[in-house]
Amino acid sequence: MSGRRLGSGFGRSSTVGTVTQTDSVLGVMSPSDMKQAQGTEQETVTGQRVMRKLRWRILPFVLLLFVIALIDRNNISLAALTMNKELAITGQQFGLVFGIFFLGYFVFEIPSNLLLHRIGARIWIARILLSWGIVATATGFVQTVHQLYALRFLLGLAEAGYFPGMVLYLTYWFPRREQARALALLLIATPITNILGAPASGFILDHTHWLGLSSWRWLLILEGVPAIILGALTYMLLPSRPQEARFLNTEEKQWLQEELGREELQKLEQRQYSSVEALTSGRVWYLVLVYFGLMCGLWSLSSWGPQLVKSLSEYSNSLVGLLLVIPNLVALAAMVTVSRSSDRRLERRYHVAIPALASAGALALLGTSPSAFLSMTLLCFLAAGVFSCLGPFWALPSEFLTGYSAAAGIALINSIGNLAGFVSPVVIGFATERTGSLSASLALAAIPVFIASTLVLFLPKGVGRLVAAES
Repeated sequence: MSGRRLGSGFGRSSTVGTVTQTDSVLGVMSPSDMKQAQGTEQETVTGQRVMRKLRWRILPFVLLLFVIALIDRNNISLAALTMNKELAITGQQFGLVFGIFFLGYFVFEIPSNLLLHRIGARIWIARILLSWGIVATATGFVQTVHQLYALRFLLGLAEAGYFPGMVLYLTYWFPRREQARALALLLIATPITNILGAPASGFILDHTHWLGLSSWRWLLILEGVPAIILGALTYMLLPSRPQEARFLNTEEKQWLQEELGREELQKLEQRQYSSVEALTSGRVWYLVLVYFGLMCGLWSLSSWGPQLVKSLSEYSNSLVGLLLVIPNLVALAAMVTVSRSSDRRLERRYHVAIPALASAGALALLGTSPSAFLSMTLLCFLAAGVFSCLGPFWALPSEFLTGYSAAAGIALINSIGNLAGFVSPVVIGFATERTGSLSASLALAAIPVFIASTLVLFLPKGVGRLVAAES
């Protein structure tokens, strides 16, 4: 009977005891296939549930911490609206005040990230928050520009390792196909900081003169205290790894650890990097060059943006803060859109290059803008371009680095790339004093941004586009 065909009138081509591909077409599945399909469906449901929990339990807290970090790092640019006159700080000196932070940041960046990987995120990030909060608050009491140099350098030392530590920390929780969105949801801290912080800082500058202290001093003091408070909360609330997460049950922890472990094995099969090899890797140094160019655009906007808006007309400090909300709202929408597109298409290179090219064009044209309206429009293009490429960019290192190599490589990229935060403001300050035009000096920053947008297109195809097997 084994050779007798059954049900041929219904298109069934299998023999007794055998189920062939025709059964699959008709929707008939063997018990083993049904069990496998049910298991896959259950894994999918579990994975979706885990990602939802991570987005609500991990991302909002690290976003809040990053907002506080950026406020303490960047509020000096708004304080400059009144601080520069009181302390007799020139444009060139202010460029050094803003940029010297990144020299301190550079010195301790890689050791800090390696210590985070070894000690654990909860302890190390809490330490970073407490130390930078103390230094940021003390900056409000400086009396000379040289004291300001010293405390800005110490602030960089204290905060070193925070951002690359956050990037590394998110790789402990999010699989690669989720990383651009997760990183973008961390990086939207920058426009959110400006949306919320710029108007608040402008209001403090115009209305806060308590105890005989200047308003810019209160700005630095009041915005430094939250880091100290959140440092204590971080130690109590932030889990270092998935196995410590109380909000995940046993099944969810197992799914997440298996998913991340599978991806780590895939990277190790391609090539296993040590931390030293990551620091000398040509692929890592190539990303350093790209990131340096991108940061020239970002820190040009962050350091000189308030003074550029102020120069457009006789705006009050409060109105300057409100006007800075506009380009940051545009940037916020662009970051979410571009990162979602990058994850959906599993593509990184073009999602970095195209926004970077847009920001380079905006910087180049700022010097030729004939009106305040056009200048604000160009600032919107600049903010949208330079911020939206960051999520896809920071998904690139984790495509080939893991463990200590990821800690070292990410820290190297961030530390050297962020030296643009020293170089760019100083060069713009110097050029502004020589030319008398801030907007024309900003156009200089378009050159490295344009180079970065070109370099990223020449990345190997294996870097910047995930292989189909992973989808």
